[in-house]
Amino acid sequence: MLHAKGPLVTVDVTERRVESEDIDRLLEEFIGGRGIATKLAHDRIPYDADPFGAENRLYLSTGPLQMSRMSFTGRMNLTSLSPLTDGLLSTNAGGYLSRNFVGTGNSVIELTGMSDTLLAVHISDEGVEFEEVPELKEATVPEVTEYMNDQRGLESENLVTIGPAGENQVRYASVMTYDSRAFGRGGLGAVMGAKNVKCISFTGSSEPPIDIDPDIQSEIHREAATADDMMKRHGTTAGTGFVNDNFSLPTKYFQEYSFAGADKISEHALEEKKYSKEACSVCAFACKLPTRDEETGLETEGPEYETVFSFGSNPKIDDIVDVMKSNELCDTLGLDTISAGNTISAYLAANDEFGNADLVHQLVEKIAYREGVGDLLAEGIDRCHGELGVPNYTVKGLDFSAHDGRVLHGTALSYAVANRGGDHMYSTIHHLGYSGELDPEGLDGKPEILVREENINAVRDSGVVCEFSSRGYLGPEGYEALFRTDLDSLLKLGSKVVDLERHFFNQRGIDRDDDSLPYEIPGLESALDEYYELRGWTDEGRVPESKMQKLLV
Repeated sequence: MLHAKGPLVTVDVTERRVESEDIDRLLEEFIGGRGIATKLAHDRIPYDADPFGAENRLYLSTGPLQMSRMSFTGRMNLTSLSPLTDGLLSTNAGGYLSRNFVGTGNSVIELTGMSDTLLAVHISDEGVEFEEVPELKEATVPEVTEYMNDQRGLESENLVTIGPAGENQVRYASVMTYDSRAFGRGGLGAVMGAKNVKCISFTGSSEPPIDIDPDIQSEIHREAATADDMMKRHGTTAGTGFVNDNFSLPTKYFQEYSFAGADKISEHALEEKKYSKEACSVCAFACKLPTRDEETGLETEGPEYETVFSFGSNPKIDDIVDVMKSNELCDTLGLDTISAGNTISAYLAANDEFGNADLVHQLVEKIAYREGVGDLLAEGIDRCHGELGVPNYTVKGLDFSAHDGRVLHGTALSYAVANRGGDHMYSTIHHLGYSGELDPEGLDGKPEILVREENINAVRDSGVVCEFSSRGYLGPEGYEALFRTDLDSLLKLGSKVVDLERHFFNQRGIDRDDDSLPYEIPGLESALDEYYELRGWTDEGRVPESKMQKLLV
């Protein structure tokens, strides 16, 4: 099976100690990316670890495809114990980091310990260097890039960085790369902040050789370059109007199902602000959206569809420039736009302030620095909804994305069971509802489809492959040729990853009681029973120890 190559490098920032370990046997089994990082995190992070403690570990990992020149492969994986969900969580980001990471010759970087001074860690194919950077305390992401460029000649594509939000341990702080690309969900920026690491750089030219069929690479790259795809024009915002008109664009902190001002923040409003094309490393799809407002001079990348929802429809903001400003603030300060916008929307609901864009922007900054009410909101909806007096629109602590499970019932089931919580990328089953391949209503037959979707997405994230590749460019069956194995073996690998995540949750006391929703979906309990049976879990949503023994060998 095609897999990543290179050692695991453990960087202990307490002792300033570095160790290298051959993990080729595990890479053969788990490919790379999310797969290998989940295996390592499960086995090496104590089950009772504090997400903000020295014993938590942070894993940056690459897959085999980052050594190719193929479109849809400019991504990296990040895994840790999440301070938002209290379980193992993986998130990935695009940009230009992955090829620089591969150039170090390593497959996984493991960050552990806790530095007593603010630190930058520089990793190259010649080794690891520790640099104390107290002068970067609470520096923004672009300020860190400017500093590293001036001092070391490093560019944004060499860096993973946290902003003030990460340093202040906001539970949904992101890790940023290329200044505007986010390892967004789950607050792993706060884990990096708790370790007192401001940034990590990657340089080198020692990428290991990889044997990928050149014809497959060329074909996918050619199709990505020539396809007439609406995502090339509008990015992820392409279906905003369609979803609002035909399904649900959650509005007014999830109280309403459509937004009257959607046309003012939709793909067409955003296209008017687009001034260039942007992509990820070696990708010909070029779906990114550099945007500029000529009147104010504001520039940002995007916003993406999820940000249009979280800072547009959910707080009832109907000016695309206001959404662009929120997006840029989050990128600069290092915040997940989904959780930041949703948590602010909860505050607006509690104080009857919907539509107040100035207040929204003020709250973003207060959250990042934990100032005033921002200290409460920095804890996330699950921990602050009671004090605000609003419903808790989360699963396992993670708030919902813009695909409404109250309308797309398969998505509701996916939110309920997902180890990552209320996140749309864990299974991407919502696409089947939008396309008409699945009846939006009801749960009959959907657990089996959901299991398959979760498993293949775990393979995708182990690759690491952009989700857009599944839009007719590289379907599940195409993985067989790419990874040089049969689809059944790949699906079994994906199942192992899901099992490991769930088992870690189980050891922290999380099971069926936590596979719940803040709204009623008919047939949910029966669907949970069927899902657990298909996974080989107990009726309580636990992975049997007999099954785990096979995974821990």
